Amino acid sequence: MENNISIEVKNLKKVFGKFTAVDDISFEVYPGEIFGFLGPNGAGKSTTIKMLCALIKPTSGTATVAGYNVKNQAFDVRKSIGYMSQKFSLYEDLTVEENLRFFAGVYELKTDQFLKRQKEISELIGLVGIEKRLAKELPFGWKQRLALACAIIHQPKILFLDEPTAGVDPISRRNFWDLIYNLAENGTTLFVTTHYLDEAEYCNRIALIYNGKIKALGTPSELKSMLNMLEIYEITCNKPIEAMALLQNESWIYETSIFGNTIHTSIYKTENGIDKINKFLNTHSIDVISVKRIVPSLEDVFIHFTRAEVET
Repeated sequence: MENNISIEVKNLKKVFGKFTAVDDISFEVYPGEIFGFLGPNGAGKSTTIKMLCALIKPTSGTATVAGYNVKNQAFDVRKSIGYMSQKFSLYEDLTVEENLRFFAGVYELKTDQFLKRQKEISELIGLVGIEKRLAKELPFGWKQRLALACAIIHQPKILFLDEPTAGVDPISRRNFWDLIYNLAENGTTLFVTTHYLDEAEYCNRIALIYNGKIKALGTPSELKSMLNMLEIYEITCNKPIEAMALLQNESWIYETSIFGNTIHTSIYKTENGIDKINKFLNTHSIDVISVKRIVPSLEDVFIHFTRAEVET
């Protein structure tokens, strides 16, 4: 693996019995990059991250992390990375400091190294003043911060975060992403799985995974540009469900979906999209409040690729 690649994956596959959880995926992650792995529950995100962390072996294909092969250099992989799982790996009956000390011991940090890192991390993560509190007494957002601190106690160059903000309130999520940015700015490579579309916008690049397959990969802007052959309109009307059912049966409509109280409708580029939609819905006794053309969102991209998968 070249020095300018932190993670290299080629034709990686994982099969459990008759079920293929991860199906022949390939990608690269670069130093200092925030790489997002976006997909719904059951898409293959956690299975992929466990293979890359050398926690389970691939069925076929290859993957190197920090220059080490995940199949036959598992110990070296685990020493070189940090890993924060969905269920924070904390010891509830230990204090904040004791949790940090335990994980420092796992990574064989000497006492002077630990004391130095504890001070640095407590200031970075915001744990100053709560070192003596038991983990089980901490609010969920603070447990999240402690779990991150434990994952980076040994200063790994590559950090895996498996849906780290699931169940966390919006303010804590935003604060946590500030920490992620800080780590990336200081050279840490971050591999983040998420099913939150707004979080994916924070990533440098995103791989969209669905049914174990990578459906699209690129920067947020590049993914949105994949829909540039379409025009996307946001429709507000009095009967959105009925309107969507009518639209999706029309040959000139590419796809439709509900977005809150509105509809997003994709059609191939035309000169009179707004007039055409208005006329069609009015003909079917739908009271149209507004129709406006919008810039595609990641959610539009996600729906586009997952719907294409279902239809095939």
